[in-house]
Amino acid sequence: MDRIGDIGLFLRVLDLGSISAAARSLDISVAVASQRLQRLERELGVRLLHRTTRRLHATPEGAVLAEQGRPLVEDLEALAGSLRQAGSGISGTLRLTTSASFGRQYVSPLLTEFLRRYPDVHVSVNLDDRVLDVVSSGFDLAIRIGSLDDSTLVARKLADNQRLLCASPDYLRAHGMPRTPADLTGHQCLVLVGAQGRADVWRFEDGKGGEIAVRVRGRVEANTGELLSDAALAGFGIAMHSTWHVCDDLRAGRLVRVMPDYTIAANGIYAVMPQRRLVPARVRAFVDFLAERWRDAPPGTPALGSPRS
Repeated sequence: MDRIGDIGLFLRVLDLGSISAAARSLDISVAVASQRLQRLERELGVRLLHRTTRRLHATPEGAVLAEQGRPLVEDLEALAGSLRQAGSGISGTLRLTTSASFGRQYVSPLLTEFLRRYPDVHVSVNLDDRVLDVVSSGFDLAIRIGSLDDSTLVARKLADNQRLLCASPDYLRAHGMPRTPADLTGHQCLVLVGAQGRADVWRFEDGKGGEIAVRVRGRVEANTGELLSDAALAGFGIAMHSTWHVCDDLRAGRLVRVMPDYTIAANGIYAVMPQRRLVPARVRAFVDFLAERWRDAPPGTPALGSPRS
């Protein structure tokens, strides 16, 4: 068990970037942490860490230990936690990250209900539009929207993510309503720029099993949906948005749906977790809770109706 604990300390040093930060997080002295790391290196017969001017880094042997040892440590911690929780219920700190807009609108309102249901659970929430590394950042899970491409993570789909085009009434009065995807080339279109580049090719289903793709452009592009929705509300162009992001503005008439006859393929809202054989009970409970709440009322519902008077 001492060796497993020392490997856990080594992993914490890599995650936090220093022995002192790891020691503080484990409530031990820096001297004790250093002694335990030296003991681990002696027992394994290899050097695990080397220091640069700013940060500690793993040696090649340390990288192998981190890659293969992390799942073992996490499984043991999860097993011990499950055994402890068998008599005391679900507990511990749930570490969660998701995008700022979605987190504020749809995750934050549910946290209070979850915490009341599980009084021994604590939450640590990070709202960030960047896609953070779940493993190295120490998160239990991330709520992500869109297509997933990281096969090192485990994902569970919680709900569909419906998307649509929208613009302000003022913009449409000034520039007209586009009727087909081809018409968009003559309009100001608001472009999202993300980790995968500029999302300036908009794709629509043609109703016959095919796809229509059109490259768009406009005066405004940004890396956050909030800025694009602000630009759309101000009359600067047409935006592609998830319904959860703009449903209130659509119902109030501040935005108008554009080209409703052309469907944009839905993607998903996912709970994304590190690969591990034993998922902590607090994580399973939260993922099940979100799936339960969003099964009948996905984010962005109720269905869009007429603008309020």
